[in-house]
Amino acid sequence: MPVEMGIWRIDGDTPKRLSAATLPSEEMLEQYLENDPSLLGERLLVIGRQVRTPHGKIIDLLTMDIEGNINVLELKRDKTPRDVVAQVLDYGSWVRTLDRDTIIDLANGHLDDPFESAFEEVFGISAPDELNAALRMTIVATDLDAGSERIVTYLRDFGVPVNAVFFSYLQDGDRHYLARSWLAREDEGETGGVSYGKSKKGKRAEWNGRDWFISFGAYTGGRQWEDGRKYGFVSAGGDAWYSRTLRNVPVGARVNVCIPQQGYVAVGETLGPAERFDAAQVTVDGVDSALADQQLAGWYRHGEGGIAESDDEAEWVLPVRWIVAKPQSDAFWDKGMFANQNSACKLRQEFTLERLAQHFGLDEKDFT
Repeated sequence: MPVEMGIWRIDGDTPKRLSAATLPSEEMLEQYLENDPSLLGERLLVIGRQVRTPHGKIIDLLTMDIEGNINVLELKRDKTPRDVVAQVLDYGSWVRTLDRDTIIDLANGHLDDPFESAFEEVFGISAPDELNAALRMTIVATDLDAGSERIVTYLRDFGVPVNAVFFSYLQDGDRHYLARSWLAREDEGETGGVSYGKSKKGKRAEWNGRDWFISFGAYTGGRQWEDGRKYGFVSAGGDAWYSRTLRNVPVGARVNVCIPQQGYVAVGETLGPAERFDAAQVTVDGVDSALADQQLAGWYRHGEGGIAESDDEAEWVLPVRWIVAKPQSDAFWDKGMFANQNSACKLRQEFTLERLAQHFGLDEKDFT
């Protein structure tokens, strides 16, 4: 039988059922899901809305879960049960063929931030090396008819990873509510194939305990990569948010330096802990000297008059012995490489490490 959702408000001893209201449009429901896909019951990254396929069709919403698996969301609108099911299966047949690079290209064409940064922002971890290991297809409806329910249930019995979610729009005076109900429970398995809600885990490498990602935020009138390359350092500061992660990088770490929107420019090993710019030392012609006394192209002082009032405001400098360090004009970037908004974080993505080793011609003998 069709899914029905009811909600009652308790006034004393008398339950009062909330009145069903009419959602102004299913486009509004699509907007709600784009703004907050957790309405479906889990954190999801919205890769794109109104995603065009090579066949001239348009997917309402394309999302990704924490394991890197794709979920195709298609609103029923006024389509017949046969049409909506055929459409979501058509989209799914295309999406399941997409490789990692194609998915990242697709995401970067719709997202405001690079895919890797957007994934990290939603889930708090880097994207797995393997994307699209499993597919899910979801029909989204404000009313679910018996025909749609019957077809979806039949397909699930044969292991097709499709489900339907039903949203009721309810009214209580001036307040409006959305209530959600799934056609099939997420822990309900099928006779074969991939069980909905039990998505296959994408491959995620364990951290090797050594590699770190460093974002060197070079900018006009401030931090300059030519200084870091020449004098052997990376730096961050101006606020605790920028410097705190850099200050956590240990001595002996291998750092992989990336200039935002440009690419990777260097790989090296840290020689000591991070220090404030006004206390940092560098080696020039075999002699330890204050970094602040060098002829620098950039500016590394924060605060009024260039005097930082606190450690959080100051620029922090991490000394590095470069294994390879290229000018900014030779920055290297390949589709799918790791990027992050933090100044420093652990780099566990094998894809990026392999590309860097290959591009820069590195092997373990380069590291002491």
